[in-house]
Amino acid sequence: MKSILRVFSYLRHYPGLAAAQLGCAVGMTLAVFVFPNATGYVIDQIIPNPSRHGEFSFWIFAALAGFFIKDGLNALRIYINNIFEQKVIFDIRSDLYEKIQRLPLQWFDTRRTGDIMTRVVEDVTNMERVLIDGIEQGLIAALQVLGVGAFLFYLNPTVAAWATLPVPLLALGAWIYSTKGRDRYRNQRDAASDLNAMLHDNISGVRQIKAYAAEAAEHRRFNEFSNVLRIASLRMMKWWAIYSPGMSFLRMTGYVLVLAFGGSAVMSGELTMGNFTKFLLFLSLFYEPIDRLNSLNQMVLSGRAAADRVFDILDAEEETNATIGDSLPATTRGHVRFENVSFSYQNQPTLHSVTLDALPGQTIALVGSTGAGKTTVLSLLARFYETTSGQITIDEKDISTLAKPSLRDHLAYVTQEPFLFNGTVRENLQLAKRDATDAQLWSALEAARATRFVQDLPKQLETNVGERGVKLSGGEKQRLSIARALLKNAPILLLDEATASVDSETEHQIQEALDQLMKNRTAFVIAHRLSTIQNADRIYVLEKGRVIEQGTHTTLLAQGGKYSELCEKSFLAAEPLPASA
Repeated sequence: MKSILRVFSYLRHYPGLAAAQLGCAVGMTLAVFVFPNATGYVIDQIIPNPSRHGEFSFWIFAALAGFFIKDGLNALRIYINNIFEQKVIFDIRSDLYEKIQRLPLQWFDTRRTGDIMTRVVEDVTNMERVLIDGIEQGLIAALQVLGVGAFLFYLNPTVAAWATLPVPLLALGAWIYSTKGRDRYRNQRDAASDLNAMLHDNISGVRQIKAYAAEAAEHRRFNEFSNVLRIASLRMMKWWAIYSPGMSFLRMTGYVLVLAFGGSAVMSGELTMGNFTKFLLFLSLFYEPIDRLNSLNQMVLSGRAAADRVFDILDAEEETNATIGDSLPATTRGHVRFENVSFSYQNQPTLHSVTLDALPGQTIALVGSTGAGKTTVLSLLARFYETTSGQITIDEKDISTLAKPSLRDHLAYVTQEPFLFNGTVRENLQLAKRDATDAQLWSALEAARATRFVQDLPKQLETNVGERGVKLSGGEKQRLSIARALLKNAPILLLDEATASVDSETEHQIQEALDQLMKNRTAFVIAHRLSTIQNADRIYVLEKGRVIEQGTHTTLLAQGGKYSELCEKSFLAAEPLPASA
């Protein structure tokens, strides 16, 4: 129950609402005593005595008042509970999202997006049911069982003992169902998560599925995941089908025992008819909350399985310096140095004793075959991953000591595959600078050679670009990414294949934008285009995670080594001709 207790620990932030809930629950419990007592009194004292018939109306209104108070307090409790529960759920979701933002990229490399979404949306909602029903049914039911149970023993200890005889068996059944049911509910949540993850992937990749005419095959795969969920759900429901009627039978046994021994007590004169009627009414008030507690058991198991999955994220180890650490000064010059840096990804060595040096304002080109480690160098500089050994410094300050928000505020990253959010052009640009004015946005677009196509969009800056920028061409998305980097105005620039996979005319436009972007900035450039790197201040050639050559374009060609070989094999393509040629 550790996870459930952790869920309820969120309640401590709102002691006033918790106290109000408790007050309503206590008031409702006291109010349920009115009708059975009024009924017993009327049967024993009013009906048999004609001289007291005038009091009959009073007791009728008293019984009605008891129900009015009970349901009035219940309405207030529900209103308070809804506020209480939504505040707590907001806190849980906020904590969960904040935690996800602080997790290292390596954590995301081993998780499916659909699974993470399921945990944030569906599993938190199932935790919410524990809060709603745990408070609503658990607290009120527990108070009612204790209060009514004590009153039954006050009325007649012998009959009460027989009436409550099934209670230990009910508790034993609930304990067995709870201890044996955890895995069933966890398997059902995992199966639902797997299905959501598969569905997310297929919707994201719908173009590829259609391009390869794989609809039928993916439909079969979807049915396989759906069938696993069906089996897990049926297994869970099968046990509930046994548990729920079994508990109901034990409860009804209590009524039969009261009828048998209470009826005998009436016939022997030990119990009046009014008290016997009162006893039967109170017995229904005793077993009705027990029935709710049994139903709550299923919800708690489901909520516990969901809570386990949510706390798996909340307990995950955060990336180093996610929020704390030293800061870079606002006037950072941008002197970047790698000193004998090595890195292993999941125990696989990727970089070996890499040493690089970029003076302020220099352009550094990284060249090499696919898998040589070029992108890894940029990822380590941005601290998406942590070095295994060695040191990376910016202006002689070890970046491992920096708070990551401060470090990344001084970096602008343009990737090979630009990512745009499903929002407007303005919203995508303002990711770099939230308070950017229209003039600043258009200035960045102009420098990125993107003004013309944005002006041609239906709503210009307010045009929605679609999920992942689907409404724009590849070149347009890339130029918006460059405009975003320009808007950030960071002193260090990281360019990873920013001109790859575009036509010659688009590449020419992007290259002009990149030339503008790299002015007065320390830039690290990964490219296969000779036009992109031949004017770099220094070129580093990587092979299997090692720096094997370094120098300018001219000196490296003269050496006749790997760089020269790559140029000869057209691995580094010559500058394309203009589109009009």
